[in-house]
Amino acid sequence: MLPKASVLIPVKNGGTLLAEVLDAVLAQQTPWPFEVIVVDSGSRDDSVRCAREHGVAVYEVPAAEFGHGRTRNYLASLSSGEFLVFITQDAKPAHEHWLRHLVEGCDSAPDVAGAFGPHRAHPEARTVTHCELDAHFAGFGNELSVVRLDDRARYERDVGYRQWLHFFSNNNSCLRRTVWEKLPFPEVAFAEDQTWAKQAIEAGYGKAFVPQALVCHSHDFGVWETLQRNFDEARSFERYFGYRLQGSLPRALASALLLARRDWRWLREAGLHGMRLARDGVFMALVECARTLGQYLGTRHERLPAWLLRSVSRDERLQRAGAARA
Repeated sequence: MLPKASVLIPVKNGGTLLAEVLDAVLAQQTPWPFEVIVVDSGSRDDSVRCAREHGVAVYEVPAAEFGHGRTRNYLASLSSGEFLVFITQDAKPAHEHWLRHLVEGCDSAPDVAGAFGPHRAHPEARTVTHCELDAHFAGFGNELSVVRLDDRARYERDVGYRQWLHFFSNNNSCLRRTVWEKLPFPEVAFAEDQTWAKQAIEAGYGKAFVPQALVCHSHDFGVWETLQRNFDEARSFERYFGYRLQGSLPRALASALLLARRDWRWLREAGLHGMRLARDGVFMALVECARTLGQYLGTRHERLPAWLLRSVSRDERLQRAGAARA
């Protein structure tokens, strides 16, 4: 009997969390069969052995051949499920009904191309990380919903509406195979999920949000990593969507100030005070400056010298490192 769903996981140096993710995936309770496939792109830890010991299908590709869209398309091509479920090596299903909810959300209407679920921060994550993820996904509601491009005039003029419509995350997503066959993930450097969702929405498909399909996934990046990640994101948004996240340096600094004030409020509401509040508040202010500076540099990426581009792109640094070891 063919699986109804294929859980597809790109892996590189998954660490100890990979075993927890695989345990949680294999513990899913569904009324239909599902398969789990891992593609490893040059892990130097025991990720491949870990995946094989869990009894899932494992394939390997050279690190230099990894691409966010390319590798996920390869994963999909190896699978046989009617629904393609993508998570990452550090996105742990929060309960045993995650997979059923996500697939049912994607199958909630015939024109739904894909569905995504919320992320909750890992228990040990920073207070601000918890608050930020909770606030972000609260904006999509607390009930299963399907959105479509119903107002093209607003879509053209309203950037916020456009971003809301095409937001998608392959940390926790499900695609209908028949749609993926027509619209595979694009070959882009970053944001292959949102680029795909934009194409699907513009082609007339619906997109579902499934609040019950929850995973634990978060990153507490340091100051420099925050700058690098936001550079990659802002550059991709400018390239593929035409968005300018930070059009000027004064605007970037003003945004950092607003975010730092927001973080300070969240820290106080969490019960921090005294030196702990001061220390964490100053650190988060530095992180927010790095965030908006990275966005400013990413928006101006075409004007930056090559040596600076090589330094500030986290994604390019990781791919160069993988190619060098290949």
